Amino acid sequence: MAKKIFEPMTALIPLPAVMVSCQKPGDKPNIITIAWTGIACSEPPMLSIGVRKNRFSYDIIKSTGEFVVNLTTRDLARVTDLCGVISGHDEDKFKLTGLTPSPSSKVKVPLIAECPINLECQTRTVLELGSHDLFVAEIVATHIDESVLDDEDHLDIKKLDPLIYCTKTRQYWAGLTQFVGRYGYTAIENRDRKKS
Repeated sequence: MAKKIFEPMTALIPLPAVMVSCQKPGDKPNIITIAWTGIACSEPPMLSIGVRKNRFSYDIIKSTGEFVVNLTTRDLARVTDLCGVISGHDEDKFKLTGLTPSPSSKVKVPLIAECPINLECQTRTVLELGSHDLFVAEIVATHIDESVLDDEDHLDIKKLDPLIYCTKTRQYWAGLTQFVGRYGYTAIENRDRKKS
């Protein structure tokens, strides 16, 4: 297979397209759409989000140290995009989109009721990187809508139908198309092969 060499780029795909809710005390809550996000640690559970300093939500998240990562779905694609292209400085994004701010259990920031998974976060450190600062935060509470769980309370990815973002193409895609295996399935196959 022939490969072309490019200048360094952010070609890690796909990424979850999430809506992050944030709020300063006494102000209206805001939503920012972010794709620069990922799990950073298992114990304690931590994630990271990359935010540009010039974004309206940056100062809110930096000053409060709290935010909620709200996972999105195919049905939320339009409002997810809208929350990424309109500034909370100019618009009340909850009113504009019709999304519902609901109380969180550990942080003072509302979660988005329509999102099937909500991760309440408290910032542990901020790394200044360049175009974006990286907020590394502990997940202090997790909310999962029962409609996306199976009979054993595990996530059902087909029911979840997550919205993902592909950088460089600037495209949203819905769902994950085909299950191909569980973590560790090759170790089990290798163990069984050695027994025979």
